[in-house]
Amino acid sequence: MHKILFKHYFFICLVGFLGIFTAGIPLAMAQEKASGTAYKVVFQVTDDDTRKWNLTLVNAMNVLAELGKRNVAMEIVVYGPAIDMLKLESEVAPRVDEAISSGVKVVACENTMRGAHITAADMLPGIRYTRSGVAYLIKKQKEGYAYIRP
Repeated sequence: MHKILFKHYFFICLVGFLGIFTAGIPLAMAQEKASGTAYKVVFQVTDDDTRKWNLTLVNAMNVLAELGKRNVAMEIVVYGPAIDMLKLESEVAPRVDEAISSGVKVVACENTMRGAHITAADMLPGIRYTRSGVAYLIKKQKEGYAYIRP
């Protein structure tokens, strides 16, 4: 009789123990499904250096290739001197277009644009805009985005 009670008690404890450690799994899966992606990453670019831009774009494409485009929400936030690289005549314009076509959101800081007397008409098509690049990065990090600055 004691043996049966012990087995029953052990089973109940085991189920409770496993429940504690697996209770968060459905919640995490639901959150992942709600966001639509398993990974979220935001790159910051503030340099107008072509090599830095090419590094950022190569990194972005490598992440998409490794983790799968459907699994990654990726954004490149641009402000400061780097804003010129989003112009139509930029050296890296074709590669930025390629990134946008691959699903990468490229976000330009309107404060920087205003200070540099740049308008959306000067920029590549497909660019998105935010009032403040720095504030945007803060929000993305709070939303759980991994932060990369090549």
